[in-house]
Amino acid sequence: MVDFAFKEKYNSKDLTEIMEILRKPGGCPWDSKQTHESIKQNFIEETYEVIEAINKKDSELLCEELGDIMMQVVFHAQIEKEAGSFDFDDVCDGICKKLIIRHPHVFGDVKADTVDKVLENWDEIKNRTKGRKTVTDSMISVPRELPALMRAAKLQKKAADVGFDWDDVSGALDKLGEEIDELKEAIKSGSQSDIDEEFGDILFSAVNVSRFIKTDAELALTQASDKFLDRFSKVEKLAGQRGINMKEAPLEALDALWDEVKADSGR
Repeated sequence: MVDFAFKEKYNSKDLTEIMEILRKPGGCPWDSKQTHESIKQNFIEETYEVIEAINKKDSELLCEELGDIMMQVVFHAQIEKEAGSFDFDDVCDGICKKLIIRHPHVFGDVKADTVDKVLENWDEIKNRTKGRKTVTDSMISVPRELPALMRAAKLQKKAADVGFDWDDVSGALDKLGEEIDELKEAIKSGSQSDIDEEFGDILFSAVNVSRFIKTDAELALTQASDKFLDRFSKVEKLAGQRGINMKEAPLEALDALWDEVKADSGR
């Protein structure tokens, strides 16, 4: 067996072998006990850390975080290998075949010289190979586990692709206003289930508006949260400088500080 502790350079084969060693009897007690379910949240967290590295434009961090993603892939593949289902090579085989099949303009004789045509072909091939015959089939394939705003946008786009959509943003804005009115009525009724439903409709309608104005709802909400955090921190600092206890101060006083910070920010 290779003495992995003293290698200068490692590769993907080493990664699969190390994971196999960790999972074997006599390996790592923690790794050997893990299941798909016990580590699935780790996959999500590692994915977001990759996004963080990309946003920071940090190549060194990106390399590290992509390695963590690879470890998750190999981990899950090793669990399936032990179960006699598939291994990491099967994962590689499957994705290579998929890429070849879905790029007939590169590996076949199909012509697709624009991005739109490539995406059109991709969706058509994907639906055909997955056995999806209706738009509903395609919608059902959108994972429920996606972030809710992202899932809503994907579902709406699939409906819009077959003409089920407003003519322009005015229709989407009117619908958003309608849903807000319905939430107000639900709040008056006091029914929590109705309130929950109508609030969900507002979020869904807001995502619809975002499609028309070409704004990523998920990103827009992240930026809004960042802006709120920045302004709140400045309000808290300003309150401290002026001897204002935020827990005891009336809302009007805190609003005044907020407006002051907002004015200084220029928007």
